[in-house]
Amino acid sequence: MYLHSSADGTLPRVARGYDPSFRPSAKYRASLPDIMDAAHDAIQGAHVPIQQVGVSNFRLPLRFRTKKGGVLTLETNVTGTVSLEAELKGINMSRIVRSFYDHKGEVFTGESIGRILKKYLRRVVSKEARLKLGFSYPILQSSLRSGLKGYQFYGVAFEGVLTRSGEYRRFVHFDFVYSSACPCSAELAEHARDTRGVYAVPHSQRSKARLTLEEAEGRKIWIEDIHALCVRALGTETQVMVKREDEQAFAELNGAHLKFVEDAARLLYRVFDADRRIRDFQIACSHLESLHSHDAVSVICKGVKGGFKADFMDFAALNC
Repeated sequence: MYLHSSADGTLPRVARGYDPSFRPSAKYRASLPDIMDAAHDAIQGAHVPIQQVGVSNFRLPLRFRTKKGGVLTLETNVTGTVSLEAELKGINMSRIVRSFYDHKGEVFTGESIGRILKKYLRRVVSKEARLKLGFSYPILQSSLRSGLKGYQFYGVAFEGVLTRSGEYRRFVHFDFVYSSACPCSAELAEHARDTRGVYAVPHSQRSKARLTLEEAEGRKIWIEDIHALCVRALGTETQVMVKREDEQAFAELNGAHLKFVEDAARLLYRVFDADRRIRDFQIACSHLESLHSHDAVSVICKGVKGGFKADFMDFAALNC
């Protein structure tokens, strides 16, 4: 046998073992083959450029600054990609990871992502690059009436794109979970009470908005500001700490802010369109209907020429 001893005691043809004491010298390292130096005819398939190639789901703890000046260390999911020219076999993906570790002690912002992109573009000899940092961001939420406080966590991502022309673009992705009480159902419930004396409960459901914002050049919008704009627009964020007085208040809050999924998209549009820190945006909403076995969805964008389009279709990602 090649790798295992035979039943008659014959040793394997290939000796297997690991030498923990071996340390490669500089000469030994220089002798290691690099498949990226292979001839052009070693490229398999069509000899065409690849728009994105890199690493995803690379995790490490990174530091982020809060609006009040504090610093949070959060587990972060990193995706880093670069473009690949047609004449190149591939990239050295470990260089992306290594260039990122050079900055692991920094406090990360949209600006620092731009510096990292420029650095690893030089390392991998590429024309375009993008970097996305995904994390769960905690914000302390006060209950509606009882005075309790609890942490709400928000899916957030910072994304930077360095284009072939040298333009740097910054994006913030933010998930906001809220309650949506159906205006039609509320009217029908009141009709049943008024005309027949029948008590009825209008349907409502947990809902999610996913916002992708492009920051205007030279401007910055904090995560806390994005959250505050969502609360201002929709009014019915789901709660963390709840006593009976809070649950009653939440019922009243939903009654005061009835909304279809179309209303949610337009309400969010109004507040984000008015904010000069935001150059462009796309907003996708999903109401996980308790009346139906399907969801109600909507997508809206700012309408900037050459900007975002309302082409979001991954509504399963908005389950909450």
